[in-house]
Amino acid sequence: MSNSRPALRRRASNFVPSTIRVSPSVGLLLLLLASALLLSGCQSASPSTPTPTKTPTPLAAVATQAPAPAAAASQTPPSPTPLPPAATTAPVKAPTATPVPATAAPTAAPTAVPPTPAPKPAPQSSVMRSPDYGAQAFLWWRPEVADRDLQLMQDAGFNWVKQWFSWQDIEGAGRGKYDWSRTDRIVDQVEKYGLKLLVRASPAADQANWAGNAPENSDYYAEFLSAMATRYKGRIQAYQIWNEPNLAREWGNKPPDPAAYAAMLAKSYKAIKAADPNAIVITAGMAPTTADQAEAMYDTKFYDLMYQAMGGNSTGYFDMLGVHGAGYAVSPETDPGSIASDPKLYNNDPSPADRLRVYSFRHIEDIRKIMEKYGDVKKKIAVLEFGWTFDPRPDSPYYWHGGGAGIDPYTQAQYLVNAYKWAEKNWPWVGLMSLIYMPDSEWQPTTEQYYWSIMDPSPPGQTYWRQAFMELCLHMNGVQGRPRCKYAPPG
Repeated sequence: MSNSRPALRRRASNFVPSTIRVSPSVGLLLLLLASALLLSGCQSASPSTPTPTKTPTPLAAVATQAPAPAAAASQTPPSPTPLPPAATTAPVKAPTATPVPATAAPTAAPTAVPPTPAPKPAPQSSVMRSPDYGAQAFLWWRPEVADRDLQLMQDAGFNWVKQWFSWQDIEGAGRGKYDWSRTDRIVDQVEKYGLKLLVRASPAADQANWAGNAPENSDYYAEFLSAMATRYKGRIQAYQIWNEPNLAREWGNKPPDPAAYAAMLAKSYKAIKAADPNAIVITAGMAPTTADQAEAMYDTKFYDLMYQAMGGNSTGYFDMLGVHGAGYAVSPETDPGSIASDPKLYNNDPSPADRLRVYSFRHIEDIRKIMEKYGDVKKKIAVLEFGWTFDPRPDSPYYWHGGGAGIDPYTQAQYLVNAYKWAEKNWPWVGLMSLIYMPDSEWQPTTEQYYWSIMDPSPPGQTYWRQAFMELCLHMNGVQGRPRCKYAPPG
């Protein structure tokens, strides 16, 4: 896909969905929903969770096909397929791209490059609800799509949007050579809709980086964060430091190293806070995996060793602990201790029973216990990724906990709402809960992320609804005392 920016950005006041398509997989309820919208005058005008990709797949490279039926609960699941790299005890596959060799580490901390002054300073509070509502979105390439999706998120009751700012996309030309063109536009658009911005600041693991690989590039990374926090002081409310460092593929193709990541956290925290003291610094979430080998380390072990490396005290390292919470094949209320009793719930993974708890959304409670173990009870958890897939493709590695587990778009919708309800009732220690995804507009049914999304991917000028968006819109607006979801049918 061309990286050129479209000439015009659609104004929010001009956005009216121009077409409502009801996907065959969604069924009769959404057909009635579409009719009600028309009658009411709304004119049609990894890991087990996939790693978000900012760059959409070109349409010409994808075979277009109709969505496969999502209601696959009556089918007998095939023989277990290997889990994706971060969710299996088998060795994690190496990236398809040729690994980038690390460059020599700097012999001393690099001399800071003067950051660019922040444009249009408009400080905004970074206060979070408990829980607070957020979603990963894809705002990078197409301003008109970003404008539409931010309007939808605001209408639905989301307060936060998560966006990946890839290091190479901003400082890829060399040290201190920053390209803020797209990030300036994204920050402006997020502010326009009154949303708060969580930036995942990390490199693209399969692309060359002049600064080398982690952890040798930590000083240069901190310098990059300093420049960003200076430019967007008060306008980026939270920063996620790196992504899934418990995977070798995200850590310079070296074994995960909790102590080295803790050292990176300390440098990153200092750099961001010096530029923007009110910004929230959040650790990376760890990939859900049961592995413990050179390619991957299971999350509870990584977090515990990270706390040990910090001397049991997170002061000066982070403000919130980031986690990932995939729901897999079970409802969000499911006790993690019950997973080991049914091999279908963990795809016959031969790992010890304590590691099988990762196949439940409430595994997040296990991570909270690590914080309590070290007395870190005043800080909250940020759920950086969570969700359920209804993937109906029998040859997909996600099928066993998607369509093969009886999860369809209606189940997905109920599970997402119930996850927020569980946190509202039981987790006073949780802050932001950012689900996956508001979709990339060019994802196709051949794309794994397609089935995790809360809406069908929609081209500009069209809006393809899913049950998840409607149910979340009703719930989030209701909890926050806002007007009833304007996209839902009456009643």
